Amino acid sequence: MGKRILFLETVHPVLAEKLNALGFECEFNYSISYDELLKSISEYHGIVLRSRITFDRQLIEAGTNLEFIARSGSGLEIIDLACCADRNVKVFSSPEGNSDAVGEHVIGMLLCLANNIHQANASVRRKEWLREEHRGFEIKGKTIALIGYGHMGQSVAKKLSGFEAQVIEFDKYTERSFSSIATYASLQEIFDTADIVSLHLPLSEETKEYANKAFFHSFKKPIVFINTSRGGHVNVADLMKALDTGIVSHAALDVLPFEKSSLEGLNDNHLFEKLLTYPNVLITPHVAGWTNESYYKLSYVLFEKIKGHYAL
Repeated sequence: MGKRILFLETVHPVLAEKLNALGFECEFNYSISYDELLKSISEYHGIVLRSRITFDRQLIEAGTNLEFIARSGSGLEIIDLACCADRNVKVFSSPEGNSDAVGEHVIGMLLCLANNIHQANASVRRKEWLREEHRGFEIKGKTIALIGYGHMGQSVAKKLSGFEAQVIEFDKYTERSFSSIATYASLQEIFDTADIVSLHLPLSEETKEYANKAFFHSFKKPIVFINTSRGGHVNVADLMKALDTGIVSHAALDVLPFEKSSLEGLNDNHLFEKLLTYPNVLITPHVAGWTNESYYKLSYVLFEKIKGHYAL
């Protein structure tokens, strides 16, 4: 086939192996800068990336031979989708590859908060044996709201199906539930009834700081708040005020707005330092979709989509 594909970041080798077997020419440059790529992108027919470089209009238009961009992962906020549509550049993502991992991680975080597992473990390691201080709550009977009901939201709903909780979902782009594992609800119904809220939204100008002061103050009951989508969905200062006032009883965050653009590490921020002082906040380093199985599936899903695009 002779089409050249440039890999900008490491993904599971199955993707390159299978593409090479179909006649694509896979090349790898994990350190190329934006400016260097701008000069050479016209040489390539396809790009594979995770999050390191933003594909804005300038870069996409420079790719005069570009036919597709494949992102290992779900979010596409780093790619100018409108420009890709204008230039007939196909964009692939692979949320199917890590939705199970994200779903299980959300359940793990929720169970950890509900049973104070993280705090109890740290306490015992200090050679304490504090039982009453670590009394938890049960998920059974709670109303769990999923805001955003794509691959990730549906995965969480499936994982919750055995907990005997009421699972409701709101998605702006659907008017009714399209599965039997969750019940469609309006946003107002979520504000009125939710005990636990988990965000599963794409990041855009519309959803930036979605969880802000107005959002938190809309809930009629204290909530457990979970975010495994993008850090930019949450105004951290407003979240901490909600924690201080009891509007949010517990929070679990796998993503933070302080993450570097590559998602590898954090930028210095005084809000992060303050967030670390809350014992009822659980934080993980953007690993909700980061399992051995998802590492393979993310690449295999992309291969199948690229293969299907070229009808091979």
